[in-house]
Amino acid sequence: MKLSVATNFEPDLLRALEGYPVAELFGKLPSDSVGGGRASFMLAPLSKARFTAHVRDAARRGIGFNYLLNPACMDNREFIRKGQAELESLLGFVEESGATSVTVSLPFLLPIIKKRHPRLRVRVGVYARVDCVAKARFWEDLGADCITLESITINRDFAMLRSIREAVGLELQLIANSNCLIFCPLSGQHMVNLSHASQQGHASRGFMIDYCALKCSALKLADPSHYLRSEFIRPEDLKAYTDLGFSSFKILERGAPTDVLARRVRAYAEGRFDGNLLDLIQPYGYKTDSRKGGGPLDVRRFVRFFFRPMAVRQAGLLRLKRLAEKRGLVAGLQWDPVYIDNRLLDGFLDGLREIDCRSSDCSRCGYCERWTSRAVRVDERYRQEMSQLYQEAFHDMYSGALWGMAGRRGE
Repeated sequence: MKLSVATNFEPDLLRALEGYPVAELFGKLPSDSVGGGRASFMLAPLSKARFTAHVRDAARRGIGFNYLLNPACMDNREFIRKGQAELESLLGFVEESGATSVTVSLPFLLPIIKKRHPRLRVRVGVYARVDCVAKARFWEDLGADCITLESITINRDFAMLRSIREAVGLELQLIANSNCLIFCPLSGQHMVNLSHASQQGHASRGFMIDYCALKCSALKLADPSHYLRSEFIRPEDLKAYTDLGFSSFKILERGAPTDVLARRVRAYAEGRFDGNLLDLIQPYGYKTDSRKGGGPLDVRRFVRFFFRPMAVRQAGLLRLKRLAEKRGLVAGLQWDPVYIDNRLLDGFLDGLREIDCRSSDCSRCGYCERWTSRAVRVDERYRQEMSQLYQEAFHDMYSGALWGMAGRRGE
């Protein structure tokens, strides 16, 4: 087994990962000409010099580095001279830094990199949404070295996983600890929103209201079975995937503090975890006092990315910020309003393997709901309080009040 681990670029991370099967780190600058899978405001500031030092420190420890060139959309910049010049400049920097591979999600980028920078291995990211044999064969024929499969749709589709593994010969990677909604209808919009929110020179200038994350977290609180109707792989269940021929697993999240990342790597390396499963799979709400990745969105960063009085009403935006902080989306939490007892999920995957989730109606199936009643606890007072806050926030968005447009229709 080998692990590809998110980096927060903190100096203590590499020491914390010593002794575990970490083959590579993955990450990128908070913003660049291409953009990526996280908005700039979600990541701490990072200079090119500090980036390069981190990559080279990893190399000295025998750990590769995977630079993410993985937006779902480049705003058509890839087809104009200026965009191509910026791309080439970025690729030059990436290669000179010592990175060993890059991740792409747009087919047009792969042959460009192979031709111009053949030393770099090219991985295919989850935003490429590879979830069937035909897509996997396409990318293999294009020259990809590795594909990270689309976790939302097939992490629990063992027949499809087996078919893809048997059809292609390149490395296949699975995201182990994501917790998106199953077959998430928000994912397409979310990928594009995040991509543009980390592109230098984009008209948004890094501004983004993360509606998809807010909606997702609201749906989970309203119906906690969504926490289990997801794509996460428990450390204890890795054998079900290694038995199919998968040996490469990706560990998230780039905004997590070092202690959180180290705990996740240890759990998956050891194949066991005792505690709240959300500590491994949730991309927010880290229980830590550290400002290293999981802390509050400080005033300077908030002003830089969100002070846009001509774009949105600031009073409404501040209410959204308070909601997000209380939910743990942009701040650490000191307690567990939601607790998933990982030990009580022993055996959960066994029954799932017999269910075709793609063609099933969850409300009729009830499998995850039954396990939720057994293993998931939600503080009811917190749930009701947050439900009201979400209702008010979505009303402001849908009515137009957030932009000073309340009462206008048909626009």
